[in-house]
Amino acid sequence: MSTGPQPDTSPGAVPQGVPAPHPGALIPAQPMPPQPGPPQHPVPPQPLPAHLIPAQPGPAGHPGPYPPAPAGPYPPVPAGHLPGPFPPVPAGQPQQPWPPQVPPQPVPVAYPLPPHPASAVPAPPAAPAKAGLWRRVLRFNTVLAVLLAVLIGLVAWQNVRIGELSTALDGADRRLTELQQKDGGRLTDAESRLGALEKEVGGAFNVEKLAAAVLPSVFRVEAGPFTGTAFAVGPKASDGGTNLFTNFHVVEALYKDGGRTVKITRDGQRFDAKIVRVNKLRDVAQLHTTAKFTGLTVAKTPAKPGQQVIAVGAPLGLTDTVTSGVISAIRESGYEEGPMVQFDAAINPGNSGGPVINGQQEVVGITVAGYLNAEGLGLAIPIADACKLFTVC
Repeated sequence: MSTGPQPDTSPGAVPQGVPAPHPGALIPAQPMPPQPGPPQHPVPPQPLPAHLIPAQPGPAGHPGPYPPAPAGPYPPVPAGHLPGPFPPVPAGQPQQPWPPQVPPQPVPVAYPLPPHPASAVPAPPAAPAKAGLWRRVLRFNTVLAVLLAVLIGLVAWQNVRIGELSTALDGADRRLTELQQKDGGRLTDAESRLGALEKEVGGAFNVEKLAAAVLPSVFRVEAGPFTGTAFAVGPKASDGGTNLFTNFHVVEALYKDGGRTVKITRDGQRFDAKIVRVNKLRDVAQLHTTAKFTGLTVAKTPAKPGQQVIAVGAPLGLTDTVTSGVISAIRESGYEEGPMVQFDAAINPGNSGGPVINGQQEVVGITVAGYLNAEGLGLAIPIADACKLFTVC
């Protein structure tokens, strides 16, 4: 019998000629297929070379790696062993298959050795932690930029809409103002026409209303031994007082005697008035008082025949006397210079210098005379002539 190395028969040993399993894997033993040949005796187990012994688990807490097994060469297998020939099997002994069947043995898991350079696969480099952080920051910035762009767009759109609405509102305000102005002008015109119509229709000539409006501006004049009538006219004088008209023949005697102050009476009160100017040809005199009274408005158009009027005065010294009538005619008269207004309202001595008023509460003439032996024949100086001579209207 040979004294060479013997096969390893320990549990988990690998037969000679069988490559060692790759470290770190469990490879089950595979049965060898039967081979034809002469019957042989079983091969005794041989010890396994040290380089084929699988790695064993190391101590706890020491995962390796461990030094590799020593490299060959290894001693040859002794002659006469593998493969045969072997002595014949004694008679009566059953023949054994060749090679002998070795039951599979589990291979324990070994600690991994350093990978072989040829089979090592390099692991992909780990992505740096900062890359993910930058990607998240980039996504956040992108979303923020999109939201900011949308917000700016909305603000711009709102500004445009506000501008359009402001323009439309301004246009509506202008149109409303124009319409209000037009309506206001139309309303004023309508009111003016209505007032004129009321004055022209029969019901508009109201003697009571006219008398109440003009009587506070009409006075009895006392000029020496003579009495007559005077009335306030025009706006207030420059000194805040009041200008008045009367006939020259009412103050003529006092004026020729050098007197320049007369008395005017209203509601039992007497006021001084000065004779400022006179015109003998048109029989008009201008008076002035420091007392404040409302002046009557003069007519802008001349009196016309048929126009209704009232005459206000102090006939025979009777103050606040009112009579009514119409304009009878506009005629020339040898009694006065220029045309005269003839009217039929009753007048008497003392009416001289009083106003003749139309339905619009305007003065159309100054009463100057009447025929003694006739009825309804009164004469008045057109107010326009008096305003031309005395610029107080």
